[in-house]
Amino acid sequence: MFRFDRRLLQHFDWIILVWLALIITMCLMNLYSAVYPNKPVGTPIYIKQLYYFIMGMGLILAIISVDYRIFMSWNYSIYGTICLLLLYALILGKTQAGAQRWINLGFFNLQPSEPAKLMLVITLASYYARKDTGKGFTLKELTIPIALTLVPFLLILKQPDLGTALMLGFIFMSMTLFVKLKWQTLNILIGVCASLIPLAWKFILKPYQRQRIETFLNPEADPLKSGYHIMQSKIAVGSGLFSGKGYLAGTQGHLDFLPERHTDFAFSIWAEEFGFLGSVLFLSIYFFLILWGLNTAVSSRDKFGTLLSIGVVSLIFWQAFINLAMVMGLLWGCFP
Repeated sequence: MFRFDRRLLQHFDWIILVWLALIITMCLMNLYSAVYPNKPVGTPIYIKQLYYFIMGMGLILAIISVDYRIFMSWNYSIYGTICLLLLYALILGKTQAGAQRWINLGFFNLQPSEPAKLMLVITLASYYARKDTGKGFTLKELTIPIALTLVPFLLILKQPDLGTALMLGFIFMSMTLFVKLKWQTLNILIGVCASLIPLAWKFILKPYQRQRIETFLNPEADPLKSGYHIMQSKIAVGSGLFSGKGYLAGTQGHLDFLPERHTDFAFSIWAEEFGFLGSVLFLSIYFFLILWGLNTAVSSRDKFGTLLSIGVVSLIFWQAFINLAMVMGLLWGCFP
């Protein structure tokens, strides 16, 4: 099962590796600028992130040594393990900033909602690959994938972590739309989802979650309090103009106007320092990564590999899209 064949190096996708190395370099540059000037307390965050990237590369080597089709038989074991970790985090996990999402492992804190995204990709890809007959899924045949999505969705929502829970919904939506659905099934799903939105708004979302959504749609309604973050982010993005202020020369971030600049609003730092040109360059590189992932899906020799690639691409795309829409106020601009 675990082997390393020299032929793997010959067939390895070196283009995606080079592209990932390029994105990693740009991310580390941006992270260094986000925390500049650095405070000499502990290990700098960009060094920690570099360690994570190195471990990720090691994980890539381990994964390519394994036949990915093994995950098709392991999918429910992986699913059960992650759900148990989510339940453990909910009951006995570490609480931070009012959320109970982490499991303290001593040397680091594990947030099981993150591997839950990849777990759902594997689970749905396995189910759809097994059950797809080419005639189109009926609503009855979708009850199992819907249930498999709802369990981790509700566990993560309870933490509470609305953003990650919605990511699971986007993954389910993308992978389900990719497989063939009967038109009647699609219409029913759209109708049910539309009818659930007002119910979820009134009975499921907590007051602060509703406020965050309202602020996201209209940050100008309260620019000094709930809308402050998005307003400062839009100022940072706009102040970069065409060519930017220059590396390490941004003011919104370095003068502490921009909150959470090394996490949620990292792109705002990049846009301020490199401007429109730099932003287009970065997004083009990221977009090429997504296109290359779709190319991998198309060239896959089996249905499970195709669905697995589609799921991973949708995960990467939606995380990037939602973050960019937030920091630039793109979705807000659609709701004047």
